[in-house]
Amino acid sequence: MIFAFVQVDDPDPLIWILIYGNMAVISVLAMFRLRFKVWILISVIIYLVYASILVPGAYEWFQSPDRSLLFDDLAKMQFPYIEETREFLGLIICLFVLIVQTIQIRKL
Repeated sequence: MIFAFVQVDDPDPLIWILIYGNMAVISVLAMFRLRFKVWILISVIIYLVYASILVPGAYEWFQSPDRSLLFDDLAKMQFPYIEETREFLGLIICLFVLIVQTIQIRKL
């Protein structure tokens, strides 16, 4: 929920509040051993589609000579690929969590 809250000043806050809020709900439900396969699958599909849209920006960052710009707060204004890369990495973290949830479902 903290990640969702800090997205308020993001250029596209609603999308990221929903993404991180969804992850928080899925994680809280998992604490109580409540896992909904369809909900997780739909989340995976949506996050994969969104991440695939952001791949060109992440690739551009990877090809850039100064990769430390990813952590520079002003660089996102100068280079659009910085914000796209940050969003891409956020989605990869979400997908990792969803994969772990899927593995846990299979163990039950």
